[in-house]
Amino acid sequence: MLAGMTTNVVFGLLRVAILVAALKAANGEIADYDVAATNTYVWIGQGLLGFVLLWGNNELAERVRSGDVVVDLYRPWHLQGALLAEDIGRGGYAFLTRLAPPAVFGMLLFPFQFPAHGYQWPLFGASALIALVTSFGVRFLVELSAFWLIDNRGLYGFWNVTSGLLCGLTVPIAFFPEWAREVLWMTPFPALLQAPIDVFLGHGNVVKLLLYQLFWAAAVLAIGHFALQRAVRKVVVQGG
Repeated sequence: MLAGMTTNVVFGLLRVAILVAALKAANGEIADYDVAATNTYVWIGQGLLGFVLLWGNNELAERVRSGDVVVDLYRPWHLQGALLAEDIGRGGYAFLTRLAPPAVFGMLLFPFQFPAHGYQWPLFGASALIALVTSFGVRFLVELSAFWLIDNRGLYGFWNVTSGLLCGLTVPIAFFPEWAREVLWMTPFPALLQAPIDVFLGHGNVVKLLLYQLFWAAAVLAIGHFALQRAVRKVVVQGG
């Protein structure tokens, strides 16, 4: 926990330095992001990173490789639902240990853009929770690929490399060319990080952002449910 918090803060400082330097080179503002908004984007994003567990741990895929997943499938539960409940519980703890510390650090030490309206705080909480569910759904699909690939570490590594750019962690999606922004907002990836940050900052229509997130959360969970049903029809695992 302490290592994760420290890493989040250190990388946050690096990202702030780079992005603020870019803003100064662009006369102080890029795509509605001034220094305060950029600092807020960085520190809220650093907190959300551990909360939504963007990169996961590939545990389910490892259980498929070892054959231990057979035990999970024999249990009287729905595997996807059980893992989702576990992830939401983890998220509650991560809110206190991974999301709040970087955000408070940024609020105290850097120019910070607080929500203009009180209702944005609970809406941000709802958006962050939906982002966690969507992140779980995407991670579940990546890990579920092990039923067909047996060893999904290549796909898992590809997700780790590309997800930060696709979801708006590396730079705000608003910094992208218009065609790239339009393409990305037709995918679930901005729902993982960029959408909650936009809700906090008040960028865009908050209702549309939440509806967009809800759609993709439902979609990835439905796809995951269907994929799991297909996977258990014929279980082929190493060692079992």
